[in-house]
Amino acid sequence: MSHTSEHLPAGPSRPYGHGLRLCSWDAGSDAHAGIWLRGVLDPDFRRWNTPLKPVTDLDGVKEALRVRARDEAAGRTVSFRITDAETGTTLGHIGFHEINQSLGLARVGYWVLPEARGRGVARRALLLAARWAFDELRLHRVELGHALGHGASCRVAERCGFAYEGTLRGAMFEAGRRDRFRDVHLHARLATDAEPAH
Repeated sequence: MSHTSEHLPAGPSRPYGHGLRLCSWDAGSDAHAGIWLRGVLDPDFRRWNTPLKPVTDLDGVKEALRVRARDEAAGRTVSFRITDAETGTTLGHIGFHEINQSLGLARVGYWVLPEARGRGVARRALLLAARWAFDELRLHRVELGHALGHGASCRVAERCGFAYEGTLRGAMFEAGRRDRFRDVHLHARLATDAEPAH
């Protein structure tokens, strides 16, 4: 399958396409930490996600980003800041975690800042990041899970070629709880799947 240069990754650290550029997070940057904190404290994010280790201030975010950087150096994760390709404005986050090179497997997650929603940012970022992961990380399978009832994430997954594969019972925390669980829709895309229409 051929791709135009617009849809090819620019390299392992700054893939671009679909009007976006994926850049690294800087754990030492107050600006980056502030953006991340705003993203994870957003009520809509908190409705659908309960991080394993919540952060509530800039110091906590910086430590979380340092942990991500160490995990990335060890090949366990890759984290990208989603930016507008023309202005450089940060729009959100997308990243791969639980990377298993032996199986060619990883999981993908993302969030978009409130002011960037409604512009197809999540869809465009997922298309770009998935292509990068298959080309650069040589992954065979990328999984995407979202809380049952999160229709927007379900639509993004399906439009990006992540087929619905089933429901995982009690696979993530209820919003804001660590003593109750909720079901998760599992989607996945294989490197051998047809490239989705844009």
